[in-house]
Amino acid sequence: MDATSIPTLFAALQIPNNHTAVGLSNLLAGNTQARTLFHHGRLPDSGWSDLQIHRLLLELSVLDTNCEESVKYQSSTRDAFSHRWTGAGEREGRIYSPLVSQRHYGFGHGIGRSGDVMEAQPKAVGSSALLRLTLRLTLDAVRRGAGMNGTTGKGDTPSGPASFGTLLPVCTGMSMALVLSGLRDRAQGLDAAAASVNNGGGCIAIERNIVLWSRIDQKSCYKAILTAGLRCIVLPTKAHPETDEVSTDLDALKAALDKYGNRILAVLTTTSCFCPRVPDEVDAVAKMIQTWNVGKDGVGISHVINHAYGLQCQSTNKLINRACSIGRVDAIICSTDKNFLVPVGGALILSPNVNVIESISQNYPGRASASPMIDLFITLLSMGLDGYKGLLEERKRLAVVFRQRLEMVANLFKERILNCPRNSISFGITLDNLVASDGTNSGSEQLLQGEQNNQITKFGSMLFTRCISGTRVVPRNESKSISGHTFHGFGSSHEQYPHAYMTAACAVGMGEGEMNEFFERLEKSWKDYCAKREKEARKRGKGEIPGNIEENMKDLAIRNNQHP
Repeated sequence: MDATSIPTLFAALQIPNNHTAVGLSNLLAGNTQARTLFHHGRLPDSGWSDLQIHRLLLELSVLDTNCEESVKYQSSTRDAFSHRWTGAGEREGRIYSPLVSQRHYGFGHGIGRSGDVMEAQPKAVGSSALLRLTLRLTLDAVRRGAGMNGTTGKGDTPSGPASFGTLLPVCTGMSMALVLSGLRDRAQGLDAAAASVNNGGGCIAIERNIVLWSRIDQKSCYKAILTAGLRCIVLPTKAHPETDEVSTDLDALKAALDKYGNRILAVLTTTSCFCPRVPDEVDAVAKMIQTWNVGKDGVGISHVINHAYGLQCQSTNKLINRACSIGRVDAIICSTDKNFLVPVGGALILSPNVNVIESISQNYPGRASASPMIDLFITLLSMGLDGYKGLLEERKRLAVVFRQRLEMVANLFKERILNCPRNSISFGITLDNLVASDGTNSGSEQLLQGEQNNQITKFGSMLFTRCISGTRVVPRNESKSISGHTFHGFGSSHEQYPHAYMTAACAVGMGEGEMNEFFERLEKSWKDYCAKREKEARKRGKGEIPGNIEENMKDLAIRNNQHP
C-alpha cells in the first residue's frame, strides 16, 4: 500500500479526507526519513525511535526471499502452500522457531557470498542493503564522531585511515587473523608480479610468513598470528624511566626489519591497551616501515594497527591520522562491541587503501552471520550522531574524575597511581604495599615473591566476589606460556616491570553513578582485605599491615564530604 493509493482506499472506507491527510503526513515523513538515510549514508543528528527502526528493519527483511512463516508453523498445518516463493535449495533461509525469527527481524540468509563477505546476494537484497548501509553509517560515525580522517584534507582523494572499510561478523582476534590472511594473499600476488617483471618470469617471490609484533600481553593478538599460519616475532617493549609507561621499542623494530627483511609480511602494533602499556608510537612505526620499503620490489612490508577499543580516545585517533599521513598503514582493526556498545561478535576494518579492504573482504570463507550487523545498525540509528558524540564526550569528562578518584584511593592505602599520561582509558595503581612481608616466610626470595603474588591474586578474586568486574590485578615476575612461547613478566607487557599493580578502565558507556559505586566498593574491599591480613598477622603474633587504615579512611571521607 503506497502513499498515492491511500487517499482513494481510505475514502472507500468513508474516512474523512482531512483525517487521512493527517495520517498520510506521518507516513510520508517516515518515508522521507528513510530515503534521506539511504541517499546520504550518514547518521541522523538525532537518534530514531524504536518504532521507526523496527519499521525499516521489517521493510528490508520483506525484500529477502525467506519463507513468510516459520518451519514450525508449516509443519503443524496441512494447509496448501500459499506463499509467493518456494525454495528447493539446501539453504533457503528457513527458520524453525518463530521466536528466533522475531529476534532476527526475519533476516535468515546472512550476509555476503562465498567469494566476498560484502557481496550482494540475489535471494537477500534486503540483507545486502542492510549490510552496505550499516557500513556507511559506521564510517560516518568514525569520521564525524570519533574524528578519524576520510581524507587528508588535500582535495577529495581518500587517504585517511577511515577512507574505506569492511565489517566482519567475528571478534577482534579472529578479525586480525582474517586481515593478516588477506594481506598475505595480496602480497603473494603483487610480489609474484614484481618478480616476474624484474626477472623475466624466472624468479619465485620470497614467501612472506613473518609478523613482527610489538609485545602486548593479550593472548588473542599472539594467537591470531598463529591462526593465520604465520610466524610471530615478539618485539620487546621499552620502559620509560621518567614515567611508568611501557611502549614501543623502535630500536628493536629497526633491528628486526633489517634481520628478517622481505620475509616480513606485516608489523602489528596496538593502540588500545591496559596500563602501564600505552599506545604504540604508530606514527614513528609507519614512517620507519615506509622508509624501509623505499626501493624494494613488490608489496613491501605492511602495517596493521590493533585499535580494538581505541575509537573512544580522540588523542589516539589523531595519532593514527598522523601515521597515515606520514607513513605506511594498511589496516586498522576496531571492535564493534567495545566502541559502539553492542553484543560481542563484530569488527570494523578500516584502511586508506581500497585494494586492501577488497583483499580482506574476499578472504572471508563462505557467508556470514548478519546478527552483528543488525545489532550495529539498530544501535547507530538509536544513538544518532549527537548521541554518539555525547557518549564520547562523557567518557572524556569522566576519565579526568576517574583518575583523581583512583589517586585518592592510592594515597589512602599508601600506594600510588601509575604515571602513564599517554593512556587515557586504562589507569593503574601500585599494589607494592598490599602484601608487604610480615616476616613469617624465611625461605628464598623466590618463595617470598610467590607467596606475595598469591596474596595479590586473592585480592583480585575478592574484588570479583564483591561484584567488581573488569579490574586486572597483575603480580610481579609472573611467567605464562602461550602456544610454546614464554612471556616473562606477563600482564605488564615487559619482562621486568618493577611494580605489582591493579588496573581499571574508564571506558565508553560508564556512567557517573556506576563510577562512584565502583570506588565505594573498591575502598571497602581494600579495607576489608587489609583488616583480614592484619588479623592473620596478629594471630601469628608477628608484623602489621603498613599504614593507619582508619585514620586514612576518615581523611578520605572529609575530602569527599562523606561519613566513614
